[in-house]
Amino acid sequence: MIVGADATGMSAASQARRLRAADDLEIVVFERGRFASYSACGIPYWVGGDVADRDDLIARTPEEHRARAIDLRMRSEVVELDVADRRVLVADLESGAREWHSYDQLVLATGAVPIRPDLPGIDADGVHGVQTLDDGQALIDTLERAEGGRAVVVGAGYIGVEMAEALINRGYRVTVVHRGGEPMSTLDPDMGALVAEAMRALGIEMVCEEEAERIEVDDEGRASAVITGCGRYPADVVVLGIGVRPETTLARAAGLPVGESGGLLTDLSMRVRGHENIWAGGDCVEVLDLVSGQERHIPLGTHANKHGQVIGSNIGGGYGTFPGVVGTAVSKVCALEVARTGLREQDAHAVGLQFVTVTIESTSRAGYYPEAAPMTVKMLAERGTGRLLGVQIVGREGAAKRVDVAAVALTARMTVEQMTALDLGYAPPFSPVWDPVLIAARKAVAAVRARR
Repeated sequence: MIVGADATGMSAASQARRLRAADDLEIVVFERGRFASYSACGIPYWVGGDVADRDDLIARTPEEHRARAIDLRMRSEVVELDVADRRVLVADLESGAREWHSYDQLVLATGAVPIRPDLPGIDADGVHGVQTLDDGQALIDTLERAEGGRAVVVGAGYIGVEMAEALINRGYRVTVVHRGGEPMSTLDPDMGALVAEAMRALGIEMVCEEEAERIEVDDEGRASAVITGCGRYPADVVVLGIGVRPETTLARAAGLPVGESGGLLTDLSMRVRGHENIWAGGDCVEVLDLVSGQERHIPLGTHANKHGQVIGSNIGGGYGTFPGVVGTAVSKVCALEVARTGLREQDAHAVGLQFVTVTIESTSRAGYYPEAAPMTVKMLAERGTGRLLGVQIVGREGAAKRVDVAAVALTARMTVEQMTALDLGYAPPFSPVWDPVLIAARKAVAAVRARR
């Protein structure tokens, strides 16, 4: 039995079905929404017009899953979990009927939910979170009613920044209200400042170090402005980009173990700790950070699909483990690309690591080659050992995916000196003779030696 029919849930179902036939393993999936197996990561690009149609984001329809002997039941919400008797209470959201269903193995793939602060006016028409396809459609409907108006994005994390781009693409005047000093708190402030500079150059009004206190509502019950302690920012639409939290309401009520950030705790096989027949994966779990050694909540579709593969293999009679992550993520704001992997300075401080940092400026191609674009690379290395701890990259076309080299180096626990010998591809249309990541590694080697 699987609760949730997106990345983890349907990856687990599909992998288990590959390994075991329908007469050997019955698979039942309950999904409270109207869609299954879709890319939530693609929603900002659908809203912004880069993706033409909602259905382009759907990898496989419910009918296609059912044709593979997976009993997928839409608009069916699991509202209670009885661990002792191995059963769940399911509510049919169309009829209102409720019924208990028993299981042998249970997979919790409940995902995450947008953080929605308890502010006056937060439930007014025109205030939107962006997590599901239904959310995306509702936002598009609002945008079409207020064509070319004013939009305020509350929060400047990945979703907030991507939604700011989507709204600019739709002709809106965009203000981003962010309580932090710089956008994208997953970066160090000096790198976040580069993102803020680029966003302002696009015409986005960046309001940092101000926190939304209430949503002003007009006489028709629609959002009309975001109010902070310092100002009033008019809005025909308000988009919440504050982030997400693990959806573990069901699991918590059943007494399952959760970590500091609220995600379920699992072992390497993605089995919920202390429960032999319950598995969990995706945005509702915490994962091991291989660099810091700490459990973290990192909601990304890449991890969710891998979790599902591991769970499906183990339930299907095979074997799989998920060792952890190094915290790699990429994003963009129009032409600006942003990437990070490993630890920020504050992360390294928090776990007691001493380190050096270097920042270099380079280009995406050989400097003489047409359209060579600037790129900034920041690198952290452990003092003494020189072990790579983290990399952040901000630049134009060709910048973001360079972080993959650093992600591999982090996973392999390489030193920055070892990185300088990496045999990376070179030709003037693709890179300078010394790739920007390797230039940063060379500079980091010098910094490590100077601190010994």
